[in-house]
Amino acid sequence: MSQIRDFYQILGVSKDSDADTIKKAYRKLAMQFHPDKNPDNPEAEEKFKEAASAYEVLSNAEKKVQYDRFGHAAYTQQGRGGGGQGFQDMEDVFSQFGDIFGDFFGGAQGGGGRQRANRNGPRKGADLRYMTEITLKNVIEGLEKEIEFDTESSCETCSGSGAEKGSSAKTCHGCGGSGQVLSRQGFFSMATTCPTCAGRGQVIEKPCKSCKGRGRNKQHRKIRLTVPPGVDNGTRLRVSNEGEGGYMGGPNGDLYVEISVKENDQFERSGNDLYTRLDVDYLHLLLGGEVEVKTVTGEEKVEIPRKTQVGDKIRLAGQGIPSLRGSRRGDLYCLISVEFPEKLSKKEEELLQQLAELRGIECGAGGMAGLFGRKK
Repeated sequence: MSQIRDFYQILGVSKDSDADTIKKAYRKLAMQFHPDKNPDNPEAEEKFKEAASAYEVLSNAEKKVQYDRFGHAAYTQQGRGGGGQGFQDMEDVFSQFGDIFGDFFGGAQGGGGRQRANRNGPRKGADLRYMTEITLKNVIEGLEKEIEFDTESSCETCSGSGAEKGSSAKTCHGCGGSGQVLSRQGFFSMATTCPTCAGRGQVIEKPCKSCKGRGRNKQHRKIRLTVPPGVDNGTRLRVSNEGEGGYMGGPNGDLYVEISVKENDQFERSGNDLYTRLDVDYLHLLLGGEVEVKTVTGEEKVEIPRKTQVGDKIRLAGQGIPSLRGSRRGDLYCLISVEFPEKLSKKEEELLQQLAELRGIECGAGGMAGLFGRKK
């Protein structure tokens, strides 16, 4: 009999390692020395069984305590040794750690691995996503609109069973009702969807005429959608129970409506505030006065203070975007821009010339063109 190595040394862990560390160490060795990765390699097979023997003991809290106290003697007296002697063959390893190999190899399992449970019972339908475009005015005022979309729902004729009334689905003979079949390659087995029943675990001998055995029918849906004030690009509205129909009597999924706000050339949004450019006559900048401002939903009058400068901001409280989660509404900020007349009457030019002379500004024949020229 070959020398039995220390279990902790085999796995490369210390005595105070926790269960997760021990499992990770075993996983690494199992991946390295797995027979499918090392065909016709007796040494790798021996190391694979050796690691399994160590893991069997150290992963069990009670056995680990006994091993820490008595070493290999605690198990050789019971006919269970180390160095691969604890497992007589590879099938013994797979039967002991079938679940472990299912986790390690992405669903592929050893000889003792369990198949995934088949899902033939009621289950929820899929959630659906719908895109809708609205205007900035809709954002401020809210909106109710009708939307239409196509989906699938459970067949009402057969209640989603797919079988004709008076009949029922039978257990699939190809997979025994599990929905999966095992294909074997050496000591390694792969679970795949049963081709006979497409994973349902059942076959329908008398299909429903309405849905042709699918248990599902296409459905064109129309619903009223309420868009609350304050939404923004990317806002998702959840409409419960309006998604895809459930399976086998299960509940419907949900409908998620994603909002897209149409661009507005006049207004720019920043949070719940809006910004716009306000072109003001140059005389209003000099003398002040009341002007009309176009808002998203109408018009408002605003007072322009005397000596207002280009680039100043005039605030219209409460003319911005409503808060989606409260009653407060943002503000509208008007960025002041100067507006000059395209043409001047002779009288206007004379008056502007007089004004320029009073301020000591030298103007040319263009009259107003020199209004902001150099002083004498």
